[in-house]
Amino acid sequence: MKLYQTLESQLKKEPNYVSDNGELKKWVVLNKAQNFDEELIGLLLDDSDLKEKFFINVKEILVFNQNLFIQFLEQKNYLNDSYTQFKNKVGLSIDGKYLKQRNEVALVWPFKDCVLEGGQSREEDKREEIFFNETLAQDEITELLDPKVLTNAKLFDKDGEKDFSQFNRNENGTITDNLIIKGNNLLALHSLKKEFAGKVKLIYIDPPFNTGNDSFGYNDKFNHSSWLTFMKNRLTIAKELLSVDGNIFIQIDINEIHYLKVLCDEVFGKENFVEELIWAYGSPSGGRAAGAKPVNIHDTILHYSRSYSNRKQIKIFIPYTEKYIKDWFKYDDGDGRLYQRRMRGKDENGDSIWVKQYLDESKGVPLSTVWSDIKQVYADPRAYKENQSQYTELLRDFSGGQKPEALLKRIIEMCTDEGDIVLDFHLGTGTTVASAHKMKRQYLGVEQMDYIKTFTCNRINKIILGESSGISKSVNWQGGGSFIYLELKKYNQTFIEKIEGAKDSESLLQIWEEMKSKSFLNYNVDIQKQEQHIEDFKLLSLNEQKQHLCELLNKNQLYVNLSSLNDENFECTAEEKNLNRDFYKI
Repeated sequence: MKLYQTLESQLKKEPNYVSDNGELKKWVVLNKAQNFDEELIGLLLDDSDLKEKFFINVKEILVFNQNLFIQFLEQKNYLNDSYTQFKNKVGLSIDGKYLKQRNEVALVWPFKDCVLEGGQSREEDKREEIFFNETLAQDEITELLDPKVLTNAKLFDKDGEKDFSQFNRNENGTITDNLIIKGNNLLALHSLKKEFAGKVKLIYIDPPFNTGNDSFGYNDKFNHSSWLTFMKNRLTIAKELLSVDGNIFIQIDINEIHYLKVLCDEVFGKENFVEELIWAYGSPSGGRAAGAKPVNIHDTILHYSRSYSNRKQIKIFIPYTEKYIKDWFKYDDGDGRLYQRRMRGKDENGDSIWVKQYLDESKGVPLSTVWSDIKQVYADPRAYKENQSQYTELLRDFSGGQKPEALLKRIIEMCTDEGDIVLDFHLGTGTTVASAHKMKRQYLGVEQMDYIKTFTCNRINKIILGESSGISKSVNWQGGGSFIYLELKKYNQTFIEKIEGAKDSESLLQIWEEMKSKSFLNYNVDIQKQEQHIEDFKLLSLNEQKQHLCELLNKNQLYVNLSSLNDENFECTAEEKNLNRDFYKI
């Protein structure tokens, strides 16, 4: 314990190794150690105890014992509580209190008290996920969720794509631009936290339903646990982004709805559950009606608030249908007021029983929790004359249909006013931001798939130019507005893309040379051992070589942390530095 305290005290003399709250950035030190950083080695040599522990004297020359140093930093025996103390309690606590201390029901699953590594960046990537335990891997989680460097900023308005200059802010200093961000949504949400925590009025998400056929491609034996952990991680940070009067709507189907409800009770508080909405999107016809069991034609939308008593919720009325109006007729009973009345059968004497109410044609029928008046829509690739084959392939992934703008219009109307911030971090084809744009709400959209720029941004561009589909007519949309496109700056992800694009072994060997000096490798990778077996590597097939190199990379370093903005190893440009200083108000 004394040695670790000595090491920590010595390392904290270098400001770049210390976080804003005074904690040692162990992941930064590990990276420096892997690269035999002169600054780090100099600090260690300045202390006699550290010099004796981590250096070997070879013929009067001190040699840095890199493996020993890294192993020392990675070991957990300096924690106040050992793994033994926690191993029987992982996943069995809520807000730091164990179940036996509480009287409520909790949903428990393997790896509940963990954070997914967040390495999946492409829909076709299927790999076993790494879980970081919140108690045993605090440093790794801190590193993972550190705000990321933003890059490739572009402004889109009626004149097309432009170079980014600066963000617009209101009198409180908050960014007022619409933002669409490409990157891992968990990491993006934590990057948005500093600017937008407590300011988002509405969150709508349509996450993967974990049906086995959707985009939740976590191909491991803990698929159900992975999904629950995946959702818990994202809902926890989403709650922090909501304003005190904010609301969140989560759309899901039968596969996970009951588990999600209990999870949301835990994350948002059972007392903040508002309602369960049933969206009946279709009819029991066609191929789906062939089976013996009742036809499933609905999704469920869970509605929670940040604070039930403070929530913003506007009463919505559905316009009278033609049939509804025919069943009623207007009359004046002599007091000058119009009523509508409807026959409700006859009494025991055979006289008609009438029900009457004040006629108010501007309002209509109060909204219920069953929405059967909005149907699913199916995207037609023929609507996209340019790159039609590309869109045809993309829309195949949305064969279940896109969410109609009318559905999002209703949700947005329920809890926001013009100018309020709407967030969707499972953006997909962009229906949420498309509706929000036409309804003059500020929006934040996050999506990690490549189509965000080719499809989603293109969709908003058409809206800016005044396209007339969806809710355009009902909100009298005439065009206008703008948005800023941003990306999380890649680091190891760049190496993954290079590996995937390599055509031969020679190219992969060149990439490996670059990886040794510039990439973040997994901590257990022994570079010398890899070099010793390089001939065995050459005997592998091209696909096996690619898989092996990808496995060596630390997937937790796919993107560049903001704390490394000025680190020369990450080669952040002057434009990127200005962008991030503006966004994060550094």
